[in-house]
Amino acid sequence: MSDDAVHFSPAEPPLTPIHRQPGFLSFLLSRLAAVFAMQIQAIVVAWQVYDITRDPMSLAYVGLAQFLPMFLLLLPAGDVVDRFSRKRILQLSWSVQGICSALLLALATARHESVVEFYLVLALFGCARAFTGPTLQSLLPNIVPRAQLAQAIAINSAIMKVAVIGGPLLGGVLYGVGGGRLAYAVCLGCFVGALLLLLLVPVRRAEKSVLEGTAWQRFSAGIRYIRHQPIILGAISLDLFAVLLGGVVALLPIYAQEVLQVGPEGLGALRSAIAVGALMMGLYLGVWGIKRRAGHVMFAAVAVFGIANLVFALSTLFWVSMVAMLVAGAADMISVYVRTTLIQLATPDAMRGRVNAVNMLFIGSSNELGEFRAGGMAAGVGVVPAAVIGGVGTLAVVGVWMRLFPTLRRVDRFDEAR
Repeated sequence: MSDDAVHFSPAEPPLTPIHRQPGFLSFLLSRLAAVFAMQIQAIVVAWQVYDITRDPMSLAYVGLAQFLPMFLLLLPAGDVVDRFSRKRILQLSWSVQGICSALLLALATARHESVVEFYLVLALFGCARAFTGPTLQSLLPNIVPRAQLAQAIAINSAIMKVAVIGGPLLGGVLYGVGGGRLAYAVCLGCFVGALLLLLLVPVRRAEKSVLEGTAWQRFSAGIRYIRHQPIILGAISLDLFAVLLGGVVALLPIYAQEVLQVGPEGLGALRSAIAVGALMMGLYLGVWGIKRRAGHVMFAAVAVFGIANLVFALSTLFWVSMVAMLVAGAADMISVYVRTTLIQLATPDAMRGRVNAVNMLFIGSSNELGEFRAGGMAAGVGVVPAAVIGGVGTLAVVGVWMRLFPTLRRVDRFDEAR
C-alpha cells in the first residue's frame, strides 16, 4: 500500500474556505481537463460513427462497447481502489484514456470507413473508465474535510458542467473545422494536462484500512453493506432505472439530423443545454445547498427529469427542445447532489472504493446501457416513441421507488445518513 492509502488522517485544523483547501483547486482543474476530453470525444465519435453507417443501431453499439468492459471490471476496480493509492490509480486510468484518444486520432487520420476499430478503442476506453469512476468518487473525501464534503460535491459537480457545456460545443466546431483529427488531438492534449495537474494534489485524509480475505469476500462485504443500507441502495437503484429508461442523449444525433434538422452545431448545443441547466443549479447548490427534506427533493427532481425528457421527445421546435434539455440538466444536478452526498456520508472511507464501484456500475454504466436501450428501441419502434416510452418509464420508477424505500423518502438532513 502507498502512504496515502494507509495513514490515519491527522487532527483536523480549523476549517478554511473550501477553495483554499490544499489541492482542491488542482483537483477541480485536472477533472475539468479530463471531462473536457471525454465530452469532446463522445460527441465526435457518435457523429463520426453515425455519419459512416446512418444506422441508429450503430449508436447503440457505441454505448455497448463501453458498457461491457465497465460492467466486468467495476467491482474488481472498487477492490483495487480500497487497497492501493487512489491518486496513482487515477493517473494510470487517465493515461490509458489518453492512449485511446491517440488511437482515435490515428483512425481519423487513416480515414477508416469501418466502425469496428472505433468499437475496439471504445472498449479499451470503457476499461479505463471502470477505474476512473470509483477512484474519483473515493478521492474527493480524502482531499477536503468531512464538514465541507457536501459543498465540495456541489462545486465539483457544477464546475464539471463547464466542460460538459463547452465540450460538446467545441467538439462540434472542431469536427466541422478539422474533422476527427483535430478533435482527437485536442482530447489527447486535455488528458496530458489532467495528468500534470493531478501531480499537485496532496492526499491527506485517507484512513487506515486492513482488507482481509479473498477478492470475492471483499466484493461481497461491499455488496452486503449496500444491501443493509436502504438509503444507499435506494439512491443507487433509483438513478439506475431513471437513467436507463429516461435518458435521451444517445438519440440526440438522430433528433439533430432528422427531427430538428440543426446539424452538428445544433447537436452540440442540445448536449450543452443539459450542462447549462446543471451548471446553474450546481452553482446555486454550492452556495445555498439543501438544508431540509433531502429525500423528497431528490424524488421530485427525478420526476421533473422524466417530464422534461417527455417534452423533448414530442418537440419539433429547436428552442423548445433546448429548454427541455436545460430543465432536465437542472433536475439531474439536484438528484446527483443529494444522492452523492448521502452515499459519501453513509460510507466509511475503508469501503468507499467498493461502494462507489457498485454506484458506478449502477449509475455510470447505466448511461451506456441506456444508450443501447434508446438506440435499440429507436431502431425497432422509431426515435420519438422510444424517447416517449423512456420518459413515462422514469415517472413510473419514481412512484414505485417512493413506496419501496420509505427511509430514503423521509431523509430530512444530510447528517441522518451518518
